[in-house]
Amino acid sequence: MDVSRYYADSPPTVVPLAIKPHFEALTNEQKLYAHYISRAAYHGTRIILRQVSPESESIYNLIISLHNYCSGTWSQLAKDAGIKDDELQHFLAYATQFLGNLGNYKGFGDLKFVPRCSSLTIEKLASMDGDAKKACEKCISAIYANTEKPALMHFGFPGEGHMSAYYPDSPDISKEEIEQVEAFLGTKKLLPENTRLRKTKDGNYEVLIASGLSKPESIPELTEAEVNEVSGKPAWDIDSGPLKGHKVSLIFGDHQEEMTRVAIHMKKAGQHAANGTQKKMMDFYSLSFSTGSLNTFKESQKLWVKDLSPTVESNIGFIETYRDPAGIRGEWEGFVAMVNKERTAAFQKLVAAAPAMIPKLPWPSEFEVDEFTAPDFTSLEVLSFASSGIPAGINIPNYDDIRQDLGFKNVSLGNVLSAKAHNEPIPFIRPEDLEVYQENRDDAFEVQVVSIIG
Repeated sequence: MDVSRYYADSPPTVVPLAIKPHFEALTNEQKLYAHYISRAAYHGTRIILRQVSPESESIYNLIISLHNYCSGTWSQLAKDAGIKDDELQHFLAYATQFLGNLGNYKGFGDLKFVPRCSSLTIEKLASMDGDAKKACEKCISAIYANTEKPALMHFGFPGEGHMSAYYPDSPDISKEEIEQVEAFLGTKKLLPENTRLRKTKDGNYEVLIASGLSKPESIPELTEAEVNEVSGKPAWDIDSGPLKGHKVSLIFGDHQEEMTRVAIHMKKAGQHAANGTQKKMMDFYSLSFSTGSLNTFKESQKLWVKDLSPTVESNIGFIETYRDPAGIRGEWEGFVAMVNKERTAAFQKLVAAAPAMIPKLPWPSEFEVDEFTAPDFTSLEVLSFASSGIPAGINIPNYDDIRQDLGFKNVSLGNVLSAKAHNEPIPFIRPEDLEVYQENRDDAFEVQVVSIIG
């Protein structure tokens, strides 16, 4: 296996997101609203790490412990540890890319990346601090490429040898088993986005539900008898189908500490909401994150769609399912952004023209919905975005019934679109065309993003 293809970027791409004037234009109440939702979003950082790989949280602890120990004075730390400058730079490049992706797999591409420095370099750095040393001992072997099991360098089904932390401690769980457990949960009207699935040593299945409470008193998806049953952690017997004779149990309280903090801060955000819709939305968010109920979360999304063109826009939860090989479990994310009113006005003109433009598209009307529901199309400037990678645009919510009955929102993230690294190399452009390209790249990219998410 050619390990070099998995090396961390050197140097990593680091770009600023311009936001200061947009944030300063907010009222004090709007700033507090944005602050508490941002805090809630970042309280989910460790959730994302656990969703990436078993070692990611320990690597995070290692990086943070070293940073705290040296107070950001890395050169002195390297000197004390006897590390050469080029080796330190390789470690810092890896740490930077790790923090940018919130894990040791690329947020876009799902490919593991490894340091260019040796394991001895990391061990020497970690030896300078007790907490860093403990974290290093837990993860050092997993940081590097597994040449004996190259499939682990990519996300995929554990039963096929790939990495997926959505199925912890379950190396032999198959794609078919995952699908069959999901079909069973569907009969209980339980949605999977905020869950992980574990196969036990005796061949049964545990559904781990992210929630602040380990024993919720009321869950809309379950009857009172079922709530009492699962709170005591007995299992449902599967009496038909391929998994007949096995058990499925629900275990609430996955990521309990983080979900508790998230729920608290969403409740605090509601105290500074701009209107009743936002206040009620925050209450549903908080209740959902406490109890683990995704039906309650859907109520927050219905209100989110109705909260048209707010000055402070946000969304938070287990949203996108791209990184789960089964495509059903969502990765934690949360963002807060300010509306760019000038760009939003231009987008609204595009939305208004949509009914006349859609019939001109090169496919029959049967491929379109019977009635076009105009989205709330907004240009945003991102203040905070807790995720494994920041997209250039978003089209949510992902629940088809909400999209069809109430609508959805399209948002273009303006300061993400315009962000670029200093002296970023531009491949495939002739020198004589470079000036024209640089003058028009941002507008062209914006049109592309708007076309895709629209």
